[in-house]
Amino acid sequence: MTELDDNSNGDRSRPSGAVQSVDRALAVLEILARLGTAGVTEIADELGVHKSTASRLVAVLDSRGYVAQLKSRGKFQLGNSIVRLARTASPDGDLVRQSQELCAELAETVGESVNVSILDGNRSVSIVKADGPSGVGTNTWVGQSSPAHATASGKLLLTELSDSELAERVGETPIALTAKTLTDVPALVESLKTIRERGWAESEEELELGLNAVSVPIRDYTSKMIAALSVSGPAYRLLPERFEDVARAALDTSQQISSRLGYAVT
Repeated sequence: MTELDDNSNGDRSRPSGAVQSVDRALAVLEILARLGTAGVTEIADELGVHKSTASRLVAVLDSRGYVAQLKSRGKFQLGNSIVRLARTASPDGDLVRQSQELCAELAETVGESVNVSILDGNRSVSIVKADGPSGVGTNTWVGQSSPAHATASGKLLLTELSDSELAERVGETPIALTAKTLTDVPALVESLKTIRERGWAESEEELELGLNAVSVPIRDYTSKMIAALSVSGPAYRLLPERFEDVARAALDTSQQISSRLGYAVT
């Protein structure tokens, strides 16, 4: 078993070192969730530790499948063990299990990346990802967290909130990620009204220049929207004139997922 901390004498009377190692290991996972990929040097800098310490942490996480090395670049990303944990976590575990295969089928059909996201505070968090067949996709990963007001999935999920809840989540001045990000709250409220009436949301280079997305709801047996299914792709390929057709295809998939979760699709 690989030793995580610098104390190699096996002394169990010093729990602080073990606790610190666990804390650092969890921090590595959080760093990769935030950055997507990172090398040992970058992880060490983020943690404020020596490169050898970061290397040992990553080695243990890699051996357990919690991180995986990208051989072509010498960097690491979150591994499949994280996905397995997500699948058993409540209340989203069943959602992940029921949606993964269907998302892969949709990605193949529309030729773009597909994600399932949930709302966490004022951010949209990806819990499922399926890549499209094209070699040119989107830089997204399971665990990625993005400002909700700048994403198609986030805006869709925000439609479930009251005006007071919305104001509390996004604040008085939502941050601008690009020149197209909605940062005026009244304009955002009006946009959410349109999304609510239409039943699907879009993001046209609001999160990232050159990236477009369309999102539709996933509902549970109580009819509550619990997640958003999104199709995203390069702006030159996922053009605005495709949005409605893509939303229709995505809605067919999201309704299948919702049905598996007990929602009575009408």
